[in-house]
Amino acid sequence: MSQDETDATGDGAQPAELPEYAERVLDVADLIPPGRVMTYGDVAEWLGDGGPRQVGRAMALYGSAVPWWRVVRADGALLPGHELRALDHYRAEGTPLREASRQADGHLPRLDMRRARWDGGPAGGQGEETHR
Repeated sequence: MSQDETDATGDGAQPAELPEYAERVLDVADLIPPGRVMTYGDVAEWLGDGGPRQVGRAMALYGSAVPWWRVVRADGALLPGHELRALDHYRAEGTPLREASRQADGHLPRLDMRRARWDGGPAGGQGEETHR
């Protein structure tokens, strides 16, 4: 359910309240600078709460209003079903990509995690380690 959908009663009277954990996840997504990414696990570690699956669930349900393409899988693969939309964002923001080989399914690039991963430091800083 997204933020603008109604509550579980289905009466349409009240918008659903954003769970506290999801709100915290979305706040972290908003902090990630253009051209950089954090993994689902990085976000959980930053928060000191939950894990990659909980972050992924929060992003799937509530992440449409934040730069969702900046919270990614650890292997750098583009989000299934949203590859082309994400790729447009990555190219517009200058996010480092690794071009796919001709043998790769669909020939879609992956994120260059070594260069794109944000450690939570100053926006211009390059780092591979996550916030601790």
